[in-house]
Amino acid sequence: MSHQQDRTRPSGSSTALSEAYDTALLDLDGVVYAGGEAIAYAVDSLAAARAGGMHLAYVTNNALRTPDAVAEHLTRLGVPAEASDVITSAQAVARLVADQLPPGARVLAIGGEGLRVALRERGLVPVESADDDPAAVAQGYGGPDLAWGRFAEASYAIRRGLPWFASNTDLTIPSARGIAPGNGAAVEVVRIATGAEPQVAGKPLPPMHRETVLRTGAKRPLVVGDRLDTDIEGAFNGDVDSLLVLTGVTDAAELLAAPPQHRPTYVDRDLRGLLTGQPEVTGDGETYRCEGWRASVHGDTLVLEGEGDPLDGLRALCAAAWTFAGAGGCELETGKAVAALGL
Repeated sequence: MSHQQDRTRPSGSSTALSEAYDTALLDLDGVVYAGGEAIAYAVDSLAAARAGGMHLAYVTNNALRTPDAVAEHLTRLGVPAEASDVITSAQAVARLVADQLPPGARVLAIGGEGLRVALRERGLVPVESADDDPAAVAQGYGGPDLAWGRFAEASYAIRRGLPWFASNTDLTIPSARGIAPGNGAAVEVVRIATGAEPQVAGKPLPPMHRETVLRTGAKRPLVVGDRLDTDIEGAFNGDVDSLLVLTGVTDAAELLAAPPQHRPTYVDRDLRGLLTGQPEVTGDGETYRCEGWRASVHGDTLVLEGEGDPLDGLRALCAAAWTFAGAGGCELETGKAVAALGL
């Protein structure tokens, strides 16, 4: 078991992470690909981890695409994957619904094909209208072309007292053209119209972690992600270790300010971090060291001295900032220290 509750510094590892853990639970967007194209070093790093015996599973809060479609996309990018390697928030929410409704129950599906396929997999019957006698409403990301009228159908059913389930509540989703509204924004539309609260399945909540472990059989999983509030918090809630990669939405300043539930076990530039050990961060309560760097707090400012790999400097800064913040988020001045890293 990990000890995420007490994390005040990144952990070290004397062996490659791909050897220390049996399964990598990989987020997709911002980790494996961005804008549909593979991120630098991802394809080769995942191939090497797989060749060394690590099981790779791909865990996404995006409920739009089916596991088959995701696996086909990954394979096309050079990351061989089967549908069984993909776990989606649609699958997690379908299990959540199925746990509370009898087999064959009708469910008003507000979303895309991924949600409908997942509901059918659990023996439920997706329907399109509030007048189709549904027993519940399930809402997942439906893509940029989801018609506004779908939110009206959800509202009609929920106002009649039907239980409401959401695959996830990510407010935004990355696209090739920038940041777009995610399923969380769509959930807010229905929430405003109904005053109701959905049961949510996706990261960082326990139903998604349960779905992932059930489908992978992981004994020593490592969550790999780029978002503190979904991937890393999901690992925290599941009490498993995590690796933050800096190829997605999280930057150094956000990492330093992270409260305990958003602090990863390890941090690295990209997926090459799976193939290496992790350096130890040491400290005496005042100064924290990682390789050639020293980090400390002077007044209300985080200070960095030394030289070497900037990533080691970031690890030392994390230890100083997280220790100072304790159970809260770090509010120190970090700009000059972060700028010195050039990350």
